[in-house]
Amino acid sequence: MDTTSAPPTQPTPLTGASRAVALEVLLRGPVSRSEIARRLSLSAGSLTRLANPLVDSGLLVEVDAEHGPPGQEARAGRRTRPLDINPTAHHFIGAKVTGDDVHAVLTTLRAEVVASVRKPLSGRDPASVVATVRDVTGELTAGGPPISRVGVSLGGRVAHHTTVTAAPFLEWSEDVPLGSLLADALGLPVTVDNDLLALTRAEHWFGTARGHDRFAVLTIGAGVGYGLVMHDTIVDTPDVGVGLLGHCPLDPMGPLCPSGHRGCATAMLSRPSICAAVSVGLRRSVTYDECLDLAASGDPVAAPVITAAGRALGRLLAAVANFTLVQKIVLTGEGVRLAEVARTTVDEAVRADRDPSTAPLELDVQHSDFAYWARGAAATAIQAYVLEEEPAAG
Repeated sequence: MDTTSAPPTQPTPLTGASRAVALEVLLRGPVSRSEIARRLSLSAGSLTRLANPLVDSGLLVEVDAEHGPPGQEARAGRRTRPLDINPTAHHFIGAKVTGDDVHAVLTTLRAEVVASVRKPLSGRDPASVVATVRDVTGELTAGGPPISRVGVSLGGRVAHHTTVTAAPFLEWSEDVPLGSLLADALGLPVTVDNDLLALTRAEHWFGTARGHDRFAVLTIGAGVGYGLVMHDTIVDTPDVGVGLLGHCPLDPMGPLCPSGHRGCATAMLSRPSICAAVSVGLRRSVTYDECLDLAASGDPVAAPVITAAGRALGRLLAAVANFTLVQKIVLTGEGVRLAEVARTTVDEAVRADRDPSTAPLELDVQHSDFAYWARGAAATAIQAYVLEEEPAAG
């Protein structure tokens, strides 16, 4: 399939029914015109009227039927021309802000990463964050294609995709109009989002959960994060920024978390908690990967800690599935290797907390790095662009 044509010189506004057509192709393409018309309840003539300008502008492309999905091949000698998105028609920047640095990616309209860059923060104040995002954006766009929108994600609460109301890792406890500050600095529309919500958006539209209208995302690492999609819509709430599942009780005999909760998800599953438990037993400091390696080799200190963590993870996965009725959970984050080392224990715990008559839970383990999280920020920008959400503008 050839999608390498040049970006449109005059982008077609994605409004009304035209936007619905473009969105359908973006999410499901390559897709036949008849299928688009059926899904959108359009006549063949109406679809032609809406689709042709999008093809002429370069946003949509016609592809050979043999490259489309099964069932769209030409039949009875009639050659069909399914439609697909031209991913290079628009480009986006996604930036993941941590407490120490900014990881940024340049992506296509389908969130395919073209380039990436990382730059340490000179400080955690808003001005330093804005300056660093401006620098990485400049590096990624130098001599490259024009950018349609910028997405920025961080750990914390975000209101209206522009104002950060709390960001613990940056030590922000008061409202920061990050979206408008960045829009002024970049001269581009900017969308700001909680990092877990952004990651969930990327999985929904472009990841392994594409095509699923109900699924959950669970992350384990420095803490425990949780995202949910129901009826093909992300559950978007500021409370995602406070770690909704972090203090879910999992083991009444487990260790304490920093808030004093015994055996909660944070105490059982976060990397710092696991490292602390193994380090105390061994009487020396150990890294997270060392904890897992020791457990895999049968170490008498690390193995019980990792087994208990695996059991807690299985119980948490089962609880999510039981309460939300999802059949698919995407498990990711920098601590996700736990699910592989303790997979047998995880699966046993899931089965123990699920009714035997329920459908099997599909667990999709996704290894991630900060570029993966930055791609989530880009997906937020893509989604806002396609759905015409009001951006922060300079």
